[in-house]
Amino acid sequence: MKKIFNWTNIRLILMLGLVVFLFSFTSKRNEKRKIVAIKVFFVGENNLFVKEETVNKLLIENTSNPLAIEKDKLDLNKLERKLNSNAMIDESDVFVSIDGVLKAVVKQKTPVARVVNDVESFYIDYKGGKMPLSDNFTARVPLVSGNINSRNEAELAQLFCAIYEDDFLKKNIIAIEVMPNAGLKMFNRNYDYQIDFGSMVNFETKFKNYKAFFQKAVLDSTLYKYKKIDLRFTKQVVCTK
Repeated sequence: MKKIFNWTNIRLILMLGLVVFLFSFTSKRNEKRKIVAIKVFFVGENNLFVKEETVNKLLIENTSNPLAIEKDKLDLNKLERKLNSNAMIDESDVFVSIDGVLKAVVKQKTPVARVVNDVESFYIDYKGGKMPLSDNFTARVPLVSGNINSRNEAELAQLFCAIYEDDFLKKNIIAIEVMPNAGLKMFNRNYDYQIDFGSMVNFETKFKNYKAFFQKAVLDSTLYKYKKIDLRFTKQVVCTK
C-alpha cells in the first residue's frame, strides 16, 4: 500500500509539472506571435464623426508597424491614451485577441448642442466638453448663440442634455439664444413663435409646462396664433398673440 501511495503521488506531481510546462510554453509562444490584423469596432449611437481609417492611422502612427510587432512588445495603454486624446473620441478599449488581432473598441462623443459665434463654431458634448465640428457628419442639435462663458457653461450643458434626452424637445427646439441678462430665448421647428424661457432656474419644470401647453394647443389648433410663449413663471404659461 505504501509503494502504491508513493507512486500515485509521483504521477500527480509529474502530471502537474507537465501542465505547468505546457501552459508556460504556450503563453510564451503566444506572446511572441506577431499581430496579424487590426480591427476597429464602434459602439453607441454616434459612429459617424470618426472614420475607421482615422482610428487605424492613430494606431499605426504610434506603433511604428503594428503588424511587425510581437504581442508582448505592444503598449496597449499607450494606444488607448492616444485614441482617447482625439477630440472626437469619448473612450476606447484596445486589446489583442488570442488569434493575434489588434482590436480597438471606440465610443465617440455625443454632441448635444452647436455653439455659433463670430469667432468659432463647435459642439458641446454630452459631458459638457468642447467638441470640434466634423468633416464627415453634421449633427442635428440646437444652434446656440449669445453670451456663453465659464460662469454659465456648466448649467447650459445640463440644459442641452435635458433637451437631447427628451424626444419631443429634441425635435421641437432648434435654436437657443443666451441673452446678456442670462435669460434664454428658444426657437421651435414648425411655428413662428419664440419662447421666452427666462433663467435656467427650474428648467425641468419649465420644459414640463411647455410640453403640456403644446399638447393642448395642438388639439385646439391655436399654436399658429401666437408670437411669444412666456415660460418665465413656473406656475403658468403666458402666451402673446
